[in-house]
Amino acid sequence: MARKTVNPTRMELQSQKRRLATARKGHKLLKDKRDELMRRFLEMVRENKALRAEVEAALAESSKNFAVARSSMAPQIMDTALLMPSQSAELDISYKNVMSVRIPEFKVEMCSPSEGDMYSYGFAFTSPELDVAVEALSDVARKMYRLAEVENACRLMAEEIERTRRRVNALEHVMIPEYEENIRFITMKLDENERSTTSRLMKVKDMMVKAQIEARRKA
Repeated sequence: MARKTVNPTRMELQSQKRRLATARKGHKLLKDKRDELMRRFLEMVRENKALRAEVEAALAESSKNFAVARSSMAPQIMDTALLMPSQSAELDISYKNVMSVRIPEFKVEMCSPSEGDMYSYGFAFTSPELDVAVEALSDVARKMYRLAEVENACRLMAEEIERTRRRVNALEHVMIPEYEENIRFITMKLDENERSTTSRLMKVKDMMVKAQIEARRKA
């Protein structure tokens, strides 16, 4: 339904047509953005699913080996062996722009002398299962960083998809129909005014013709 504040003038008609053209263009751009975000989001979701399965399997296996190691070692030896880790990591965070979404990227740098220097204990009093568990945790660490990165990206992209979807719906179901209705309303009013003006002009012309005829008869 046309707004009550719309003035049925030709200037307003041109203004409504420009707004409609802009809204349609914005609607198309937002739909394209939404579709591309959905495509990339689904790719991220698939990667997230695969990474999570790998990480959970590795952590489960590591937990089993830790449990076996704890059962075969004295608690004091186990605690002492894991008290002072010899390997650390630095996390550098940068950002990339994906369809107007700032997504963080994680870059991990190992701070120990050697990336393989993961054991903070000697091997004399520890069990082999502890070595396997520590190695498994070291191997899965990078995948855990990547998993955190992908899950965060999925969350940010899902939020942007929802915002874009709301804008698309607002344009498609509210603004564009409103502009179209306003244009129809103004066009109808202008046509009515034009017909009314034409009718008045014809009546005036008839009156003038009749007046001329009467004047000639009297003359």
